[in-house]
Amino acid sequence: MTDETRQVESLLPYDRWTEDAMREVALRALEHAGEHGLPGEHHFYLTFRTDRPGVAIPNHLKVRYPEEMTIVLQHQFWDLKVDRVKGMVSAGLSFGGVPATLMIPISAITAFWDPHVRVGLRFPSAEAGMSQGEAGATGPLAESLQDDGGDSEARPAEPEGPAQVVSLDAFRRRPARD
Repeated sequence: MTDETRQVESLLPYDRWTEDAMREVALRALEHAGEHGLPGEHHFYLTFRTDRPGVAIPNHLKVRYPEEMTIVLQHQFWDLKVDRVKGMVSAGLSFGGVPATLMIPISAITAFWDPHVRVGLRFPSAEAGMSQGEAGATGPLAESLQDDGGDSEARPAEPEGPAQVVSLDAFRRRPARD
């Protein structure tokens, strides 16, 4: 490698600043949805580490998703709030017909995806708690969470990967067909 092609190490934390800016985009989207509802066809996939301090989810979900979980904020959620002072995101969701409030530290969020406009953001610092094998297993968010055309089901984010999508649509009652 010549001196011209060698990467210069930055003394400024550009990676952290970039991640902070992307996290701000996700938080603003969540705040907007909490205050005004989701506009049009927008909906969010929010992936977070379930093994981080401060995460509060029902025990049956903690057992099923011991490391990482993805929730879908689309039709049936309530009380979506971002508390920047406490560093928390909270939302009411129903799992198998049982309502629950999830408390997610902002620092535990590993990815945000709005498939309607194909905006996906990953937060590497939140993934730092994963081993190298786990981090590589989930792949890019834009590839692992594809828009399903509104026919969501609970499914893995990627076959045999540790992250899984939990969709509220899987628990929604559907009208009987004639």
